[in-house]
Amino acid sequence: MNPWPIELQTVLAAALGAIAGVLIALACTGRSRQASRRAAQELEHRLIRSEAEASGLRERLDDVREGSRLKEEEMRQAKDILKAEFENLAGQILEEKGRRFTLNSQRSMDTLLAPFREQIEAFQRRVNQVHDEAVRGNAVLATEVRRVLEVGLQMSAEAQTLASALKGDKKTVGNWGEMQLERALQLAGLVAGDHYEAQLRLRDEQGKARLPDFVVKLPDQKHILLDSKVSLVDYERAVAAETPGQLQEALDAHVRAVRNHIDDLGRKDYSNLAGLHSPSFVLMFMPIEAAYMEAMKHDRELFDYGYQRNVVLVSHTTLMPILKTIANLWMTARSNEQAHELSARAGDIYNQVAMVAERLKRLGATLDTVGRHYNDVVKSVAGQQGLYGKAARFRELSARANRTMPDLAPVHADHEHERLDLIASGGEANGTRPE
Repeated sequence: MNPWPIELQTVLAAALGAIAGVLIALACTGRSRQASRRAAQELEHRLIRSEAEASGLRERLDDVREGSRLKEEEMRQAKDILKAEFENLAGQILEEKGRRFTLNSQRSMDTLLAPFREQIEAFQRRVNQVHDEAVRGNAVLATEVRRVLEVGLQMSAEAQTLASALKGDKKTVGNWGEMQLERALQLAGLVAGDHYEAQLRLRDEQGKARLPDFVVKLPDQKHILLDSKVSLVDYERAVAAETPGQLQEALDAHVRAVRNHIDDLGRKDYSNLAGLHSPSFVLMFMPIEAAYMEAMKHDRELFDYGYQRNVVLVSHTTLMPILKTIANLWMTARSNEQAHELSARAGDIYNQVAMVAERLKRLGATLDTVGRHYNDVVKSVAGQQGLYGKAARFRELSARANRTMPDLAPVHADHEHERLDLIASGGEANGTRPE
């Protein structure tokens, strides 16, 4: 490009043209020295005027350049101001979008985890309920035992009133004893079919049929055998005895009858029947409490005699705590089963939450990778040394380059997914790695 203004170029061209014309005229006409001097003076005057005009034009050129420089500086400042405003606006937009994304993500997580939270709260309430029930059950156990003992004593008194009606009919006496034993089972809270079986038909090693009065079921497939034996005739004679000799004779006969019942149960060997998982003894129930006590007082070795033959003598007073303990074992087993089921469901819920958290973690890692790639591309494109700076020079050379380059800014990473990392890593640390 020519650095001289158009006006200065025109003046210089005119001056040079005049000088050339004078020189040509001098050469062609051969004028006299005086004419040449006048022409030279005239030419010198013109040259001085041209130089003055050129000096004025130079000053104007300097003014124009200074004005152009000032305008360029103003444009650069305006461009910097606009760039700063655009960057500020872009930052605000990105910050607002980030807040909206975080808010939407939080709402989505709350919506997703709401069912899990409700199930976990239900599980906690159920565990607390089971614990409270167990505490209340233990607290009232002593009261229940005392109440049952009172009922047993009442039943013994009622049994004594039936003695006259039951004497002499062994079948009726046996049925009455079985009825008293089943009533004791029901008072303890046991349910027929679920917790005990009456007259369960079994067979021994020789194939003979055995019918124990009651088979009481325990948790873990265990059993306890109960058999009712009523010794009433000799006991009634002892109660009606008028002399010490008659009393001694009646009590001796009463103890012999009890021993005969013990021997009969020992020979049947109920505890070793196939299909049963019971202790090595059978509980022999005596429904009349007074008859039981008199037999024990009259023969101090009667209990040991039965125990040596795997037969344990019990009455209402001693049987009811055993049955109540069995009922409490069933209640505890049901509570443990429910707690185990709730625990399994809680584990499934926890595993599902951990799986969702890990998938969100993977999604966050993918977004981080995309963000890093995007920032790398922005760094290679934006800036004076990037593609933007190199392409900006084409705008000065081409009139068709009329579009404005947008500003690119790197995306700042969102660290909210670190909380999901903690959830996912916590699940792995507890050995519940999601599938």
